[in-house]
Amino acid sequence: MKFYNSLSRKKEEFVPIKPDYVGMYTCGPTIYSFPTVGNWRTYTLADLTFRTLNYFGYKVNHVMNLTDVGHLSGDNLGDSSTGEDRMAVASEKEGVDAWSIADKYGKDFLDSMSFLNIAMPDVIAKATDHVPEQISLIQSIEKKGYAYKTTDGIYFDVAKYEAFGNTYGELSTLDVIKEGIRVEVNHEKKDPRDFALWKFFAKGQKRHNMEWESPWGMGFPGWHIECSAMSMKYLGDQFDVHLGGEDLRSTHHPNEIAQSECATGHKPFVKYWIHGAFLLVDGGKMGKSLGNAYTIHDVISKGYDPLALRYFYLSGHYRKQINFTWEALDSAQNGLNRLRKEVSKLGFSENRQSKAVDNEYKKSFEKAIADDLNMPEALAALWGLLGDEKISLSDKATLVISFDEVLGLKLVQEDVEGSDKTLSIDQLPKDVQQLIKDREEFRKQKNWEEADDVRNKISGFGYDIKDTSDGVVVTPRF
Repeated sequence: MKFYNSLSRKKEEFVPIKPDYVGMYTCGPTIYSFPTVGNWRTYTLADLTFRTLNYFGYKVNHVMNLTDVGHLSGDNLGDSSTGEDRMAVASEKEGVDAWSIADKYGKDFLDSMSFLNIAMPDVIAKATDHVPEQISLIQSIEKKGYAYKTTDGIYFDVAKYEAFGNTYGELSTLDVIKEGIRVEVNHEKKDPRDFALWKFFAKGQKRHNMEWESPWGMGFPGWHIECSAMSMKYLGDQFDVHLGGEDLRSTHHPNEIAQSECATGHKPFVKYWIHGAFLLVDGGKMGKSLGNAYTIHDVISKGYDPLALRYFYLSGHYRKQINFTWEALDSAQNGLNRLRKEVSKLGFSENRQSKAVDNEYKKSFEKAIADDLNMPEALAALWGLLGDEKISLSDKATLVISFDEVLGLKLVQEDVEGSDKTLSIDQLPKDVQQLIKDREEFRKQKNWEEADDVRNKISGFGYDIKDTSDGVVVTPRF
């Protein structure tokens, strides 16, 4: 199989470092708010990569981080060492401490992965759980002469890195960033490209409650160091695949490469870098200020099956921009519904078999997913299979089950399981349990408008509720 490697800027045959084993790291979310549908495209890409590697027989060790400290707002301007900590901003806005923000949005992210049928990574690593590892890595970089101290932090010395024959910014055009154009000027930095490994609170600066003692003083880790420290802890000094959104090519991933390879004696850090393209919304940029930074909860509250969003992602190649509109999601929902209708005709209870099937559609499907995760072509192979009357129902059923191991659309789950989907209240997330209690109180008060608002919130979490003589009945919508 082949992946497009952002490092070499070409498709390469995939050859893991160790036969039949793949170490894979995904840059997860900064958990200060709900991820957008653009973010979820990246995490679905990671899931498709994981599933494809599994399909071809590789044992994958998948690690994903959760950033809960150190990601500063200055990265939007080109310098991630400036600005305010995103967790602190959310903390002030919501009136709770940063730890509560991390707990709220971290839990929501992990719970919401199931809506898109994203397989849980083997390791979910929080930055705040790995501060000792980050300090140790910074010490190693400092000991080898690639770090220096300023009044606001410990910085990585890019020029020193280049002086030893290394190329900085291979993934991007970082080497042409000029100080004072988009980047806030820091006169203590030796080079405008230098980035913070450890940050101090400046005199008079608003402090948040995520800070630690270190050999350099009280402070907190920079954004980039966490991914190097945690990926190397769980995957080793060198591993196979690193995934993320294309925005991370500009600073975050080049900085990971530089600091990691300095710390390990210039061993190549990662073999294959995979980046997903931006998602457009209504033909333009997505942003909270524009009111179009839609979340998975927005998708569900409007009545869509979240797997329709997954189907929408599958309709475009991950390296190409695709345009999210509600009309496009309507089309994806209709496509998914038609697909399920065709699959339901196969009669899995009679025709599901474990035999191996090899035909042109299997070959086309495998060729597509092996060619840099060409999911539109893989979907086309599935539709071709279902429409071919010469193929037996038994063979179709076997291949649909096999294909869906990669596509992850749950095409046969209900038919195979046939289970009652009704849930008891204590099986629900605590937030949903509380909402059900709140709704009952509003109903007792005959405050129907508030009760309906709460019902909508419950729907946003993916659950339908029905009032019966025996009490409230709750069913997951998807």
